[in-house]
Amino acid sequence: MRKIFLICLLIPFIGISQPKNIVNVNRVFPKVDKVLEFEKALTTHAQKYHAGDWRWRVFEITTGPDAGGYHITEGPTSWEAIDGRGNLGTEHNNDWNRSVSIHLTDRGSSAYYAFIDSLSTVAIGDYSDKINITHYFPKIGWAGKVYDGIRNLRKAWLAGGETMAGYSSSSSGSLQFAVVTRYKQGLKERAPNFRKPMKERYEAINGSDSWDGWVDVQRNYLDKVWSELLIYRADLSSK
Repeated sequence: MRKIFLICLLIPFIGISQPKNIVNVNRVFPKVDKVLEFEKALTTHAQKYHAGDWRWRVFEITTGPDAGGYHITEGPTSWEAIDGRGNLGTEHNNDWNRSVSIHLTDRGSSAYYAFIDSLSTVAIGDYSDKINITHYFPKIGWAGKVYDGIRNLRKAWLAGGETMAGYSSSSSGSLQFAVVTRYKQGLKERAPNFRKPMKERYEAINGSDSWDGWVDVQRNYLDKVWSELLIYRADLSSK
């Protein structure tokens, strides 16, 4: 009876707790002659100050317009937890400013992303070491159309056993959907003959000639699309 009573007391808190589906992504770019010093300082900082909900996963960006940079993902956590986090403290800030940022260029970015189950085929924490991120930027007023288009792609991903994670940006510049391909079997998954062609899978599920609908979304409702390959650096990340 006592256990039942305690569970009843917890129900209101369970009902109002927010899901941990928010990640903070920071991109930094070290000076070309300070890469080794930057990596050493970043490793020390991540392992000393970032654990639990604030754990860092650090990726090296290997292709695309940000190649040569580092992609630092913090979380996942909730907006509620971010609210209560407060200032990270003088010791943390001094370490970042005096040990890490001195090796960086002025280039960089910071963004929040919300994980979207309906655009994903894996859980938010089901990671892989090699990933592709495709950035979809809808034209103003057409985010719903692009969302529906990506959701139709999800059906084909499931049919092909692709491990995909979908996110939407939040208060972080132009609205975008970021779709992360998590290569569980490595980059060999990119080979044309590894799976049935995407168009074939798509039309088998969504109907004959339905691929033209996705092409129409890309042509008429997207402002731009770009993609990149990233490699996880466990040696630079939180433990």
